[in-house]
Amino acid sequence: NEADHLRPTLMGLRDQGADEIIVVDGGSRDTTRDLADNRADVVLQSEPGRATQMNTGAAHATGDVLLFLHADTLLPDDGIDQIRHAMADKQVVGGAFRLRVDMPGIAIRIVERTVNLRSTLCKYPYGDQGLFVRRDVFANLDGYHDWPIMEDVDLVRRLRKHGRLTVLPTAVTTSGRRWAANGVWRTTLVNWTAIAMYICGRSPQHIRAFYNRQLTDRAARKVHCTADHPTSQSVARMASETTD
Repeated sequence: NEADHLRPTLMGLRDQGADEIIVVDGGSRDTTRDLADNRADVVLQSEPGRATQMNTGAAHATGDVLLFLHADTLLPDDGIDQIRHAMADKQVVGGAFRLRVDMPGIAIRIVERTVNLRSTLCKYPYGDQGLFVRRDVFANLDGYHDWPIMEDVDLVRRLRKHGRLTVLPTAVTTSGRRWAANGVWRTTLVNWTAIAMYICGRSPQHIRAFYNRQLTDRAARKVHCTADHPTSQSVARMASETTD
């Protein structure tokens, strides 16, 4: 249900000369599929879930380099060219961009700086930063593990063992709806806790249940308590999308 975000994402890719644009829909009930049909080269249907949808798209891709881009994330103006330049180095197996969140406020700027510092110094970017990878390496790693969460962290961890990762100097711009729905500091703390749980060996299913309790369910309760407020419909939309 990404009709409000998908159009500019696809237009940006087309304007930059992406060689092949594949949209994998997980069962939208809005006009997402119609938008994709008009602007993508290939539109596929799969079971919902980021790992499943991204693996489905990768299986149908014909290019040498795969870019996994969330529907609510925009590349910088020369993002495709930057990827091509970076992958000309045969030692590089993949990488990502820096992160910018489309949301005002000092708190979110601090989060951005923390994310970009971690990515640049530690070479540990996450999925909302526009991960790209050589197709043959992705295939050799059997793609994303079919997990309900942490699939991007796990892929980056495995990629690091097969070559060099690069973090490009410009940023993708991603929607701030998740932070807006749950609060910047709460969302960040839950994200950090989920990473710590992954490092400590907790199962993806356990981490997902924790994440939903702390963020998705909390946002839903806020909607319930403000049902008569004139903006409740938009808040409800943000709540339903926090797991996208």
